[in-house]
Order: sequence, then C-alpha cells, then structure tokens
Amino acid sequence: MSLRTRLALPVACYVVLLVSALQTLVVPVVADIQRHLGVSASSASWVVTANLLAAAVLTPMLGRLGDLYGRRPVMLGVLAVVLLGSVLAATTSSLPLLLAGRVAQAASFGLFPLAIGMLREELPPQRLTGAMAVVSGMLSVGAGFGLVVTGLLMRHGGDYHQLFWLSTALTAVGLAGVWLLPRRAGAATGRLDWTGAVLLGLGLVLLILPLEEGNGWGWGSFRVIGSLAAAVVVLAAFVLFERRAAHPLVSPRMLRHRPIVVANAAGLFLGFSMFAVFLATSALVQTPPAVAGYGFGASVLAASLVYLLPGTAGGVITAPLGGRLVARFGAKATLVIAAVLAGAGFAMLALLHTATWQVIVGALAVNSAVTFGYAALPALLIANVEPAETGIANSVNSIARSVGMSLGTAFVVTMVTRNPIPGPVPLPREAQFVTIFAVGAALAVLAAVVVAWALPRPRPATFTVEEVEADEVLGAAGLDVPAHR
Repeated sequence: MSLRTRLALPVACYVVLLVSALQTLVVPVVADIQRHLGVSASSASWVVTANLLAAAVLTPMLGRLGDLYGRRPVMLGVLAVVLLGSVLAATTSSLPLLLAGRVAQAASFGLFPLAIGMLREELPPQRLTGAMAVVSGMLSVGAGFGLVVTGLLMRHGGDYHQLFWLSTALTAVGLAGVWLLPRRAGAATGRLDWTGAVLLGLGLVLLILPLEEGNGWGWGSFRVIGSLAAAVVVLAAFVLFERRAAHPLVSPRMLRHRPIVVANAAGLFLGFSMFAVFLATSALVQTPPAVAGYGFGASVLAASLVYLLPGTAGGVITAPLGGRLVARFGAKATLVIAAVLAGAGFAMLALLHTATWQVIVGALAVNSAVTFGYAALPALLIANVEPAETGIANSVNSIARSVGMSLGTAFVVTMVTRNPIPGPVPLPREAQFVTIFAVGAALAVLAAVVVAWALPRPRPATFTVEEVEADEVLGAAGLDVPAHR
C-alpha cells in the first residue's frame, strides 16, 4: 500500500473533525458577537443560521461534484473556500462580512460525504467498515472539541476573532493533508443537475429556516407554517423532477429504497439526540441551585470540560468499537444498539440528574450511542448504493443529520424558554428538562422499533474473519464470528 493511500484514513479523520468543530466553535459566543458588533440577538443568531442554511444548499452539490470529477479536487476547492471564509471572519467587525465568511465556511459540510467516498476508493473492503466508523466518530469528537476550545479561549472574556484565526490554521493543515492524497478520476458520468440542486436547496432552506427561527417568530405564526408548507411543496416538486431528469442529482431509487430511507430517518434521530443532549445538559448544569432548586451553577468552561467532554472525547474509543459492532453484527444491529443505548441515557438523565456523575454518565451514554449510530450509517449506505452514488447518498444523509440537529436545537430552546421561574434572570423549571430527556427516550424507542422492523437482514460480507481481524483500524481482538455488512 502506497504512502498516499495510507494517508487516506488520517486525512479523512482530520477533515471530518474539522467539519464538526467549525460548526460548534461559534455556538457559545453568539452573545459575545452580539455585544461586539452592537446588533440585536436575532441578527447575531444568523451567524449560526446562515451557516446551516448554506450547508443545506451546498452539501448535495459538493457530494455530486465529487462523484463526477473526483474527491480530491473537490475537497481541495472546498478547503480553499473555507480558508478564505475563515480569514474573512477573523478580520472583520461587520456583520454582513462575518455572515459571508460563515456562508463560505458552510462548504466544509461537504467534506464528510467526500471523505467517505474517498475511503471507498482507497481502502480494501476488510478495512472499509472500521475506517468509516472511525471517521464518522470524528463528527461527535469534533463537536466536543469545538465546544471545549471555545470555552478555553473565551474563559477570561477573550476576543471571539481568535476562534476564526484558529479555524484558519486548522483549515490550512487540512488543505495540506488533502493535497497529499492520490488523484482519482470521478466514479460517475453525466453532469450536475442544476435544476434539481436549486429545488433541493430551496426546499431545505424553507424547512430548516423556520426550525431555527421558530422560537422568535412564534411556532404558530404565518412565517413558520407558511415556510414549512412551502418546503413540502418544493421538496415534492424536487422528487417529481428527479424522476424525469436524465442525470438526476438524487436517483429516484435512492428516494424510495427502504434501507436508504431508514438510514436517513436514523440520521435525523441521531442529529436530534446529539444537539439535544449538548444543549440541555449544558443548560441544566449551569442553572444555579440556590435560585432554581436544581442544577450545579457551573460555568460555561466547567459545563464543557466536566460534563460534556467525557462523552465527546470518548468518541476516540467508541468510534472503533462501533466499527467492531458493524463488522461483527451488521449495520442494522448496531443501529438498534445505538437507539437502545440512547434511550437508556436519556431515561437516566430524566430520572437522575442531582449528582455530577449521573449527568456525566447519562450524557456519555447518549454521545456513545450517537457515535455507534454514525459508525453504522455509512456502512449501511455503502452496501445499498453504487460507487458513483456514494457522495450524494452520504450528502443526503448529512442533510438528514443537520435537520435533526436543527430540530433538537429548536426543541430544547423552546422548552427552556417557556413558562420560566420568575426572577431577575428567568430560569427554566426542572420539569422542562425532564420533558426534554423523556422525549429523547421515547424517540429512541421509536427509532429502535423502526430500524428493527424496516431494515432487511444484513447480507454476508465478501471478506473472511481473518481479514477483518487483521484490519489495522479495528484491531485483532474480539472477532470470532463471520462479519456482516
């Protein structure tokens, strides 16, 4: 195996970690940006919203471009755009220019499907399952890394521009790494379906925007209901158009094939779970117990380092373990295990949250479940799509996770701001956190049932147990039955 091929896995891990770190770096500093720029809270929130909306538009296009023209050149182009956006955000004190920088950074979302497609091209089948599991686990690790680094850099009221200089340096490293990857021709033929891309992007913007802004607009307002209704119409038009297109952005089979539909539904649940546990746990532990009668009065830094870091850093261990589960039991069983573990974690948080260890263990269980689920999804998609569809299939799944993250954010924000405890600083009631965690547990049970019922039995893998045991990613211990995809 050549040196360039050996670089495929570490480079893929790094760029995917970069994706999720860029997503969460700015979340804790929106209030700092508001104060520094002298804008309203709703205007400052667009630093997050604009990034998500642009990602919804760009991700499927970038995944398809990688299928058509090769992963390496598209990844280089994406990282160059992200680098320019990071420099712009680091050097400006203008909200419009900052938003332009965040839109450019949104191109990074395309790196995950491109990285998965690159691994499929570079690695032998017996290494692919473990490699995809480790790379997928970096989504959770990177999200935690972003939150922790932000807490450290901003612990003494630091300048938020430091975060964008950090993202500039991290992106430059990623650019150098991708430059060393092997050159491969595109796996697909045809051209980019621009009409389909516009319809899908518009439909996703109409879907995600009200989920992000619903708390400010009012969930029963005309803007929310109208946007959601328009999203249904536009996405239905997209499906009808793709059925007639000569070179569709998303093949009609991909829109109706049961394993892919279930994989996208599972991605929606996992995205919801990750952000729901991040935001709810952070808010719970920062609540002052002297005022609210619950909570720990933790600082932002303590919330990140003590309560959230164990779950996210644990992804370094749980990601390879997820790969072992997929190799030994198959993607279906791993997704069921992930849903059951998430349900147990949410249930524990709902019932037990009066001691530090209880919150840490509950959050760790949910985060580990998300990592297991992320390990299974690429394997499930790879087993059900052709090589020429790898990028776009994982792009659509990435969008499903992003929509789930938006739903999780919207749900938590809505719950913690309704019916607060009266006082100088309104605080959520304990029952509202219990409701958040109980809903997470109920959704986990539903996800487990849907995956167990809807997914077909896994097909036997074409490689031997000995080959899987020799996998440099999964290691040599613990596999003693035939592997499954």
